[in-house]
Amino acid sequence: MFAVEDLSAAYGPVKALNGVTFTASRGQVTAVLGANGAGKTTLLRTVSGLVKSSKGSVTLNGKDITRTATEKLTSYGLSHVPEGRGVIAELTVTENLRLGGLHRATGSEPMPIERVFELFPRLGERREATAHMLSGGERQMLVIGRALMARPSVLLLDEPSLGLAPRVVAQIFDLLRGLVQTEELTVVLVEQNARSALSIADHGVVLNLGKVVASAPAAELAADEQLRHAYLGF
Repeated sequence: MFAVEDLSAAYGPVKALNGVTFTASRGQVTAVLGANGAGKTTLLRTVSGLVKSSKGSVTLNGKDITRTATEKLTSYGLSHVPEGRGVIAELTVTENLRLGGLHRATGSEPMPIERVFELFPRLGERREATAHMLSGGERQMLVIGRALMARPSVLLLDEPSLGLAPRVVAQIFDLLRGLVQTEELTVVLVEQNARSALSIADHGVVLNLGKVVASAPAAELAADEQLRHAYLGF
């Protein structure tokens, strides 16, 4: 479904990714974990073409998308939800969602808005509210819903729990787990909250200084006390 092979990238003289390799399977959550500065966000930005790779490849559904222009990636089935919960504040929830369906996987129709409201009932309750009126958790639901409108086969999520209350984090992670099952999505989840991420992930990849230091089933990583203390902070 989705494969990163020997991917490297740099910011000037600073090497941010150094030969990162992993695969993510259909209908599964792959958590990418590590301390601040490990290269997690850079990994997603490089996959999305926002940072140019210096080496390696990214393959989606058997097609090499490494050099594909960022704005064309949705046509291949890749959606990226960056860190920060960016919404268009002056538009309503419904209008923000409609924008997400303008560019989508080739040959597909946008996800029906009512389906997004089924997945995120709180958004349905606030469908006519302007986005600036939403709470942090509601905005996070909105940006995920907007990405789903493009009918992706692979969804990249960067720090969806950042700054949210534990109750809201649990709700969003439960929704993510349900999404991969009902929509047959592949989710690559970059997350600082390693404990929560591993609780919903099928597989985990641990980065340190731009390199993969561990790649294993999520339950195995969660049970490795030495690894947790060294890299995951719990």
